[in-house]
Amino acid sequence: MNLNELRAAVTLLSFLVFIGIVAWTMARRRREAFDEAAQLPFAAGDEPNRLEGRHE
Repeated sequence: MNLNELRAAVTLLSFLVFIGIVAWTMARRRREAFDEAAQLPFAAGDEPNRLEGRHE
């Protein structure tokens, strides 16, 4: 196996991994979990802001 064949194999493997990740994220059974995770930054928590009360 020469260097060009190795490069082609790594490129093909990387592409297949990319397609697998895309398929995993687009799966309908994962939609609810991802929608919930997408709303986390907007969730109003009872935790005080760590920066409140700091005066520099």
